[in-house]
Amino acid sequence: MGKLKILVVDDESRMRKLVKDFLMKKDFDVLEAGDGEQAVDIFFEEKDIALIILDVMMPKMDGWQVCREIRAHSRVPIIMLTAKSDERDELMGFDLGVDEYISKPFSPKILVARVEAILRRSGHGEQENVLTCGGIELNKTAHIVSVDGKNIELSFKEFELLTYFMENQGIALSREKILNHVWNYDYFGDARTIDTHVKKLRSKMGDKGDYIKTIWGMGYKFEVDQ
Repeated sequence: MGKLKILVVDDESRMRKLVKDFLMKKDFDVLEAGDGEQAVDIFFEEKDIALIILDVMMPKMDGWQVCREIRAHSRVPIIMLTAKSDERDELMGFDLGVDEYISKPFSPKILVARVEAILRRSGHGEQENVLTCGGIELNKTAHIVSVDGKNIELSFKEFELLTYFMENQGIALSREKILNHVWNYDYFGDARTIDTHVKKLRSKMGDKGDYIKTIWGMGYKFEVDQ
């Protein structure tokens, strides 16, 4: 599953950068618009935007106009930002179908928390808990792995091992590093236990087991063949 796209609309470039930086730390794909007209154009060009953060006071088209335009075609979640704390503005926003209303100045961390909460309510909450790659889908929340659409049974350590590999695609991982991460620092067994688990994991993955490459004398690397 790809990153969710969020459109940040504000005529202040500093504000856009601040919000964008915090959202990108949470692995969102962020698009920017400096005025209302640009926001509407981007929204209809992209088509797969998951949420809009929309400032009220902007040139060309203000936030209310943008909201009306988008609401005529879409129920995409919208968070409105305003420098005012006027109850009438808030009521107008909710009448137009705004999902959340945040007054400036605000905490970027709180804004990101609101974004995540709204996305969970709208059915996008698991995007960070599902890993997909080369026909493999790993759901960290449900603890389920499927290969080419068929579920495979993994032990707890095999699941943790595959998760670690998929989260570090293309990176050479030493046995010591794998041992420390998957078996934790207090594990004092032989690092070769990893080889045994990798062998079993490869077997259960069928031909997809070839994605786990052996780096002789060091460890392993998870890499999908192109």
